Parts: sequence; C-alpha cells; structure tokens
Amino acid sequence: MRPFQRRPVHTENPVALDDRARDNIRFIRETMERASSFTAVPGWGGVAMGITALGAAVIASRQASTLAWLLTWIGEAAVAIGIALWTTYTKARDAETSLFTGPGRRFVYSFAPPLFVGVLLTMLFFRIGSIEQVPGVWLLLYGTAVVTGGAFSIRLVPLMGLCFMVLGTVAFFCPSSWGNAFLAGGFGGLHVIFGGVIARKYGG
Repeated sequence: MRPFQRRPVHTENPVALDDRARDNIRFIRETMERASSFTAVPGWGGVAMGITALGAAVIASRQASTLAWLLTWIGEAAVAIGIALWTTYTKARDAETSLFTGPGRRFVYSFAPPLFVGVLLTMLFFRIGSIEQVPGVWLLLYGTAVVTGGAFSIRLVPLMGLCFMVLGTVAFFCPSSWGNAFLAGGFGGLHVIFGGVIARKYGG
C-alpha cells in the first residue's frame, strides 16, 4: 500500500490587496477631479484666437495713431471673445456639461473680475494719455483671470495664465515700442501653443 501523498495545488498569484486599493483610490480621485473641474476649455478655439491676434498685431503695427492702434486691439478682443464663447459653448454641449452650474459657473465667476478691471484701467489710461501701459496691463490681468479661473479647470490652464503674467510683468520694464510684440507673443503665440496642447490632450 502506497503512503498517502498530498497532491500539489496550483494557485494563481493573488492580486495584492494594497494594489487593488490603490487602483480604486486612483479611480475615485480622478472621477472627483473630473466632476469638480471645468473641462470645456476650447483648445482649437485658443488656436483660432491666437491666429487672429497675430493678424491684429500686423494690422496694429501699421497704424499711424495710438487711437487707431488701440481700436485695432479692442476689435481683436471682441473677435476673441466671440470665438471663446462659441467654442466653449460647443465643447460644453458636446460633453453634456453646463457653463452656468458647478465648475463652469465657478470658472466664469473667477475669470470675469480681472477682465473687468482691465477694461476700467484701459479707459483710465486712454483718458490720461498713457496708452503705453496697456500691453503690460492686458497681459497681466488676462493671465490673472486665466490663473484664477483655471483653479477650477484642467492643470494646463493655470500654467498658461502664469506665462501671461510673466510676459505682462516683463512688458512693464521694456520700451513701450515693444508693446505690440508683447501682445502678439501673448495673445498670439501663447494661445496657439497652449491651445494646440489642450486640443490634443483634452479633445478639441
């Protein structure tokens, strides 16, 4: 009679509980980030805004008066606002998110005040004949708006705002004749670069 032999039991390597818990925590965190972030920032809209800004810079550089120069950039601002509103609405609609509730509303409320201050300061500078301060103020306050609004959006948005703020700060310490180039580099170049990255990584 053969002695009793225990047959080997083949078992698969069990998944470590800590790895499974880590994956679950990561999934929950990413889900909460998406729910609390405004993801309808338009990438291709930013590219379009940048292209029109570069065109405006060329036109503005050929103006004979500071008033015509300022009106050219104000016209570009109106065009850019129209592009931003339409492309943001379209992206939000496609993603089935709202611009006026949750993260969208917080984004708008944080984004708008610096722009309002920029409008007031532009009127003041025009009144006192100090238009050369406009490029630095516009870049700095627009960057501030993007940073504060970007706190409720994807991580790339605040970084873009910081780049605008740095560019605006540098503009204050450079010759006023460089103002048009700074506006082209900010509203043109930065919008094209960051808009393209956002469009590739976050879908349109």
